[in-house]
Amino acid sequence: MNGVRYGEIASPLGMLLVTRSDRGLSGLFLQSGPHARAVRPHWIRADQDFAQTADQLARYFAGERVVFAVDLDLEGTMFQCTVWSALCTIPYGTTQTYGDLAERVGKPGAARAVGAANARNPVSIIVPCHRVVGGDGSLTGYAGGLAAKRYLLDLESGQVGI
Repeated sequence: MNGVRYGEIASPLGMLLVTRSDRGLSGLFLQSGPHARAVRPHWIRADQDFAQTADQLARYFAGERVVFAVDLDLEGTMFQCTVWSALCTIPYGTTQTYGDLAERVGKPGAARAVGAANARNPVSIIVPCHRVVGGDGSLTGYAGGLAAKRYLLDLESGQVGI
């Protein structure tokens, strides 16, 4: 089947809109946050294509999964893809600053560029952009809203009642 398929998955953060291509998951968007995505007319509804993703997310939100095993199809610049790959190496329950991430991708001093790439992450939660914080440890922008970011960090640190 060619083209973008989409589905919706319920979560403690509200409805998640998920998209995929034949190669893998291409989008995961929190619909309750300030940057909700609209379904495009040419997309095909195919909730059954997201059973594995839904199961892994349910187990994550239940505190039973710390790493995802989902094929991804991420489209971005080479730099964005490098940043998104680096995000996947931040361990569950930990955070890293934008500056630290910039150094890890070989671009010391490019914290703002890393932040911009982070903001364009198309597969939130699974590519854990919520684990990146400001240089002083403060919460900074998150497409799903800062309350969602706080929830995810609290979940991962065991501070959310599971």
